Amino acid sequence: MCRVCIYCRVSSTNGTQDYQRQINDLTFYASQNNYEVVKVFAEKVSGAKNNADRPELLKMIDFVNSNEVEKVLVCELSRLGRNTLEVLKTIEILNQNKISLYIQNYNIETLTPTKEINPMSQFLITILAEVARMERKTIRERVESGYKNHLANGGRVGRKIGYRKDNEIMKNQYSEDIKLLKKGYSLRNIQKITGTSLNTLQKVKQLI
Repeated sequence: MCRVCIYCRVSSTNGTQDYQRQINDLTFYASQNNYEVVKVFAEKVSGAKNNADRPELLKMIDFVNSNEVEKVLVCELSRLGRNTLEVLKTIEILNQNKISLYIQNYNIETLTPTKEINPMSQFLITILAEVARMERKTIRERVESGYKNHLANGGRVGRKIGYRKDNEIMKNQYSEDIKLLKKGYSLRNIQKITGTSLNTLQKVKQLI
């Protein structure tokens, strides 16, 4: 019997929302397909939050990687998150561990029965990746515009002689990584979740 987990999320900004409908729908789908639901993860948190600030999502990723789970069921891709980059990170982690993500409203899975990338889901992921690329491009253009405006108004850039990044600044900048380090996550998993390089994570780890 196929072992699956259910992941549900509603926004914490709307107190009237409840994830029970999602659980009911996915449990019914699992029973129709003779799946064994081994665990349900549900949380009230904004989908725009980074993965590191979503405890149930992190628990789900850890659980499926170590409990021989074959699939994760979600009602909609937006339940996994509304931050495109963070959603792609989660899908990548699941794919690398040969765990298929079933998206009910699209009725597709990210992996085929032979654990290969599903072409239809790859099309969806390609669109998401393009959206993420456009988001990064927009951010980069804003930064460049601000940089040019700063110089045009007589501003100066670059580190002062003898400058070293203060430890407290590092702790604030990499607070998400520190949370995960304190929870015992490996550097490799933190890199996948936050996108921070292993070299930087090594430096951050020394600050704890």
